[in-house]
Amino acid sequence: MTQECKDKPESPVFSKFRHSLANRAEFTITFELVPSRGGRNRHIDRTLALARDLARDGRIQAVSITDNAGGHPALSPEVLGLEILAMGLDVISHFSCKDKNRNEMESQLFGWDRRGLHNLLVISGDYPKQGYRGHPKPVFDLDSVHVVDMLNLMNKGHYLNQAAHHPTSFFKGVAVSPFKLTEAEQLMQYYKLHRKIAAGADYVITQLGFDAGKYHEILQYMQQHDLSVPLLGSVFIPSLPLIDIMHRGGVPGCIIPDKLHKQMHDEAKSRDQGKKARLTRAAKLMAVLKHIGYDGAHIGGPGLDMADFNFMLDALDNYEHQAADLVEELNFWPPEGFRLYRKDKRTGLNLKETTELGQVHARRHPVYDLARLVHHTAFDPQSPFYGICRKCCLALHDSPLKRPFFAFEHTAKFLLFDCRNCGDCTLASLAYLCPQSGCAKYMLNGPCGGSRDGWCEVYPGKKRCIYVKTYERLASTNNLIDCRKGFEPPRNWRLNNTSAWLNFYLGLDGRAERGTDK
Repeated sequence: MTQECKDKPESPVFSKFRHSLANRAEFTITFELVPSRGGRNRHIDRTLALARDLARDGRIQAVSITDNAGGHPALSPEVLGLEILAMGLDVISHFSCKDKNRNEMESQLFGWDRRGLHNLLVISGDYPKQGYRGHPKPVFDLDSVHVVDMLNLMNKGHYLNQAAHHPTSFFKGVAVSPFKLTEAEQLMQYYKLHRKIAAGADYVITQLGFDAGKYHEILQYMQQHDLSVPLLGSVFIPSLPLIDIMHRGGVPGCIIPDKLHKQMHDEAKSRDQGKKARLTRAAKLMAVLKHIGYDGAHIGGPGLDMADFNFMLDALDNYEHQAADLVEELNFWPPEGFRLYRKDKRTGLNLKETTELGQVHARRHPVYDLARLVHHTAFDPQSPFYGICRKCCLALHDSPLKRPFFAFEHTAKFLLFDCRNCGDCTLASLAYLCPQSGCAKYMLNGPCGGSRDGWCEVYPGKKRCIYVKTYERLASTNNLIDCRKGFEPPRNWRLNNTSAWLNFYLGLDGRAERGTDK
């Protein structure tokens, strides 16, 4: 090890956002900037001008900068981030999994650490949309749980069991959506949050929503399960055209309930087309979030200017003392929507009593039952048949029958599971559903935030989210607790087009890395 590696790294530049949130010193307010396509245009100029005004004002602790939001290519977050840092305003850089493999991620992260971009929001990312001469290839080499784990190792300075490097100084945020209409979607969101926090997440930001009871739900869930990291609630102010797009499901994972949609259209009959009403609602929601115990609010929305921030933040000060009376006014969740806790009719929030779960009406699937039987017979080390199955597999792969045996394995798994022959099988961890063929983003540790009514973000109305189906299968055998344990390691591409059975018995696949037999 060189002397340079032995020396302690320089302390990172003081971050007002990080200090405020990590120490829970105050109600932390941040704002989301969305870069446009192109690097030199009026939109970028307006974005930087707003950031400069927010830096002077001082009431916003940081701005977050999206990473190709909506799946569209845009100015990269580090370019704007460095300019805004120079203004004296903290930056939270979104770090998306959709466009980069793990090596590119590592390279970019070391660069960001060197330049002082230490505050991150790690997300799966929106499925990529059309770019140069067509649609790009989605990468999704890692999911958000993997990236948080990688960042955690980088911060410790002992990465990949190689020579130690200077520890990085990343402050790692993750997202969660409490705004899912079905039991399966909602609980799988929460189970994935367990894995994110276990991997090393430092704080959580909710996805956008509008219902006070559902904001309270995720806070109550985290408290109930000792997920003790700071939580910020997203407060989104949509434009009038965006309201209709979101209402009909045009923004993945975002829901504007019918009651709120009608109210916003009634408000839009005013001279300002309802803008003041939307800003007022945002201020009231921030007051409620502060009242119920959130650590901060994450403001978002197109076309906002400094005058809008002055209005909202001044209104927040006025509404704080009456926050408890505002809760019922901010209850918009549809009656058919899933709620984990029963509603407290007195406060408009939630009781500690959970609703009755298991309402998914999942039937036992014959392929699932068959696969479980085979797995527990041949691949469970506690099985009396495990030893003989292992010996037979190893013997066949060392014989002239190697290729026919491999062809049999792949054919059987293709017919039963639509297997893509990755050689690093996770079927036993996902209720015998293959994420390589069943998930558009190849998620291994839980759903992305883009599903709606149980449908995949990329194929709405055509393909159900693989994690909804996973939940239903696991619920039928009361085996859901495993969804909160550990996490599935990323796919090892070196094993592509090799025998997953052989890799399992030889300890070459991801289950060996995780230290469990699955």
